[in-house]
Amino acid sequence: MGTALDIKIKRANKVYHAGEVLSGVVVISSKDSVQHQGVSLTMEGTVNLQLSAKSVGVFEAFYNSVKPIQIINSNIEMVKPGKFPSGKTEIPFEFPLHVKGNKVLYETYHGVFVNIQPQKGKFSPSPVHFTITPETLQNARERALLPKFLLRGHLNSTNCVITQPLTGELVVESSEAAIRSVELQLVRVETCGCAEGYARDATEIQNIQIADGDVCRGLSVPIYMVFPRLFTCPTLETTNFKVEFEVNIVVLLHPDHLITENFPLKLCRI
Repeated sequence: MGTALDIKIKRANKVYHAGEVLSGVVVISSKDSVQHQGVSLTMEGTVNLQLSAKSVGVFEAFYNSVKPIQIINSNIEMVKPGKFPSGKTEIPFEFPLHVKGNKVLYETYHGVFVNIQPQKGKFSPSPVHFTITPETLQNARERALLPKFLLRGHLNSTNCVITQPLTGELVVESSEAAIRSVELQLVRVETCGCAEGYARDATEIQNIQIADGDVCRGLSVPIYMVFPRLFTCPTLETTNFKVEFEVNIVVLLHPDHLITENFPLKLCRI
C-alpha cells in the first residue's frame, strides 16, 4: 500500500507580499483507505547566515549569532485524527503572511553567505558625476609611474530600482597610454556578525565589457547594466547582517595598468 502527499499553491508565480494570504491544497492520494493521526501544516520563514571559509575561527562569539533568524512561524491543524478514503483527497488551507513581532518580511534571496527564506522601498534618484585621474585614485601605488589620463562621466543614479538598468556614460578625455578595455563590475557585499566582530565578504556577481580597444577620445561610451535577477536583492541592513552592492568602473591601460573607481549602490524594489 502506498500513500502520496503533495502541496499545491494556488498562485502560479509564488510571489507574495506581507499581509497577503498564502492559499492552496494538500493532496493525499492512496489506493486504499488510510488511518491517520491528524494532519497539520507548518509554514516557516527564516534568514540563514553562515561564515565564509576565511572567517572560520576568527570570531568565536559569531557562531551563536548566526543561528537562523525566524521571521514567520505559523501552524494550522487541517484534519483531526481519522481515516482517508481510497483515491484522492484535497484539503484546502490558508496562511496569512504575518511576521513575528517587529520582524520584517525580507525578499527571498540566496547569496554566498546570506540566505533569506518582499518588501517595497522608496526611490529617489541620486545622480553622481565623476572625474578619474591619477591624482583621484584612492589606493594607487607608485602614482608617479602611472600614465597621465583624464576620464569623466556620470551615473544617472546610485539609488537604483532593481528591475531597471543602471545607466550613465563615460568619456575618455585624454590618455597617454592606449586603452585595452573598459568594464563594469557588479559586486555584492555580505556582512554578518555580532557586537564582538563582523565578517565581510565581497563577491563579483557580474562583469560586462562596455568598450574594447583604444577608445576614441571625447566619445561618449554608454554605461548600461541590467541587474541579474538571481544574484541581487534590495539593499538590506539589519542587526545581524547586511547585503549591499557596489559597481566598479574598471579601465585597463597598456601595458598592464588597472584603474578602478568604486561606487556604492542602493537597490530597492518599487
